[in-house]
Amino acid sequence: MVTRRAFLVSAASLAFMGLSRSAFGKVSIADLSQKVFGYGPLLPDPKKLLDLPAGFSYQVISQLHDTMSDGFTVPDKADGMGCIALDDERVALIRNHELKPGDLAKAAETIRHHKTPLAYDAQQDGVALPGGTSHIIYNLKTRKKEQEFLSLVGTIRNCSGGITPWGTWLTCEESVLNEKDGFAQSHGYVFEVPASATGLVEAKPLPGLGRFNHEAAAVDPKTGIVYLTEDRGDSLFYRFIPNEYGKLNQGGQLQAMRVKHSPQFDSRNWEKPQMPLQTEFEVEWVDLDNAKSPEDDLRTRGYQKGAALFARGEGIHWGENELYFCCTNGGAKQLGQIMRYQPSEFEGQKNEQTSPGRIQLFMESMDESFYNFGDNLTVTPNGHLIVCEDQYTAIVDNHLRGVTEKGEVYDFARLTEQTELAGACFSPDGNTLFVNVYSPAKTLAITGPWQTFKV
Repeated sequence: MVTRRAFLVSAASLAFMGLSRSAFGKVSIADLSQKVFGYGPLLPDPKKLLDLPAGFSYQVISQLHDTMSDGFTVPDKADGMGCIALDDERVALIRNHELKPGDLAKAAETIRHHKTPLAYDAQQDGVALPGGTSHIIYNLKTRKKEQEFLSLVGTIRNCSGGITPWGTWLTCEESVLNEKDGFAQSHGYVFEVPASATGLVEAKPLPGLGRFNHEAAAVDPKTGIVYLTEDRGDSLFYRFIPNEYGKLNQGGQLQAMRVKHSPQFDSRNWEKPQMPLQTEFEVEWVDLDNAKSPEDDLRTRGYQKGAALFARGEGIHWGENELYFCCTNGGAKQLGQIMRYQPSEFEGQKNEQTSPGRIQLFMESMDESFYNFGDNLTVTPNGHLIVCEDQYTAIVDNHLRGVTEKGEVYDFARLTEQTELAGACFSPDGNTLFVNVYSPAKTLAITGPWQTFKV
């Protein structure tokens, strides 16, 4: 079993390391006869929104149509989100809104008529496309929202993203609509939003990070390398090596992961399972040119070069010299997988092949009652993964599922509305879990006895 590392509650460490230094074991949910106790049974919420264990409570700090500080109202479809410290008390929650042009018709009047030169793209009448981000400035000491405003507009379907060590949020478009579809700009890019923003920032794409169906991003604080997931059934796993640390707009090299000695490796395990649990595979990376990809063919060109396939890559969490990412419908039952990647000690350098990085299937679900369609993920103060489920059936509610370092599963929260939970992220002090209810959009702050976990 891999040694577990202690959770860090230092604000500086959490802001720069992505909240955890945990390492996890390699146990399949299929091997478990029952869930572990965790924080205890979920208690029915009198407000019929989110069931939580005893001692935990939530506060709705923002919801759809609330009037924000800038006069706009809170947009719908709240998805990925990052939490970045502004000072000893205040944090910036940068929240994605996965809105497409067709959503303008149902949007608030202010958004239906919003025109600004800061937008990345607009309709023919000049109205900014509704996708983008909003900021919530939240005071951890008073537990109150101090400000709320739009921070980026003019994009399409901002799904997830990731925080950076230099205090910004990378927001990712999960759409590749372009001029052929009647738009002024091509979409499918990553945009950078500073936590220090006080209002709208100019939406500038980062073309070096590729144009594709982006989902999430994670940055290695030591190297500045950005790891990227793609929400497609035949997706690749990407990394971007910047020319200059912390300056993603200065270009770099986009690459896709290839399993050594197994070109076109299929990690999805759908028909002929190739990726068993508890097995590490050494990897290498193939260069991808023409990252703007006008034909949306990065994944097919990468696959032709031998890149490995993944099943709908989604949320990423960076730890200490390792990262975890969800594959939403991977596995023999297509209920979801979690991958673990350990980079090379020479990651991104010429001598990388002397000590290659390694990919491992950490978890594969065989039962929807344990884990079903994992999407965004983060980590608890005691070092466990917390995964947001994203499935839409009338049979099973979406949960926040906890996963221990042994691979054991527990229920942390159950959403009683027929929508998904998204954007889970902890405050720098580890005391507050923020999470979004997708639609109608709400942002919650959850507090409680995080140190009372029981097996």
